[in-house]
Amino acid sequence: MSPAPPIPPPIQPVPVIRWILAVIQAIDRLRLYALAARHPGLEIDASASTNLATARYQLAAGARLRIASGVVSERRPGGIQFSLGPGARVEIEERTWLRTDVGPIHIVAFAGASLRIGPDCLLNGCHLSAKSAVQLGRRVFVGPGTRIFDADQHDLDAERAERVDPVSIGDHVWIASDVTVLRGVSIGEHSVVGARSLVGEDIPPHSLAFGTPARVRGSVGDRSRTR
Repeated sequence: MSPAPPIPPPIQPVPVIRWILAVIQAIDRLRLYALAARHPGLEIDASASTNLATARYQLAAGARLRIASGVVSERRPGGIQFSLGPGARVEIEERTWLRTDVGPIHIVAFAGASLRIGPDCLLNGCHLSAKSAVQLGRRVFVGPGTRIFDADQHDLDAERAERVDPVSIGDHVWIASDVTVLRGVSIGEHSVVGARSLVGEDIPPHSLAFGTPARVRGSVGDRSRTR
């Protein structure tokens, strides 16, 4: 009996998927260049994710949107919606993750308003709206369904006009899902706000707060090293 023929080495598959992804990335990079040409106030760092090409951008005259290095997102058409009024300023700092797989992200800055998202933040299917100023510090986590407003959004009645007050959220804060943060609120660093809370008053640093309205129920340690 003749010996069995040797088994040939496995055929290495052609890296078609890698090639397709490279083509998609190149197309998205071109789309980003086209968006920057169409919107003079749009600045996206070259190292930011090319998936940002699938976001929707509405920038009025004089508005500026700056997206810094290392900002990432999923490739979901319309998963991020930027709406900036005349003269508005929005800054998204380094390594922030605009996560859209759970739900879309809406970032709105009305005329003359400023909205800043600090470095290493995680925005997860949430809504941020500024008519004056909204500021998130370093490594702030914002859960899905959460809404942050610095204004009443409408006049209450003919005698009582809409009120607008800045919102400030400190470093290493975690705001869980379906939370509403109202105008004028300051949330201190290293704090945690529980799900479905309504935050209408300031929360001191290192606090655990939850409820409707949210109240301080405990303390939180150093969150700078948490995952």
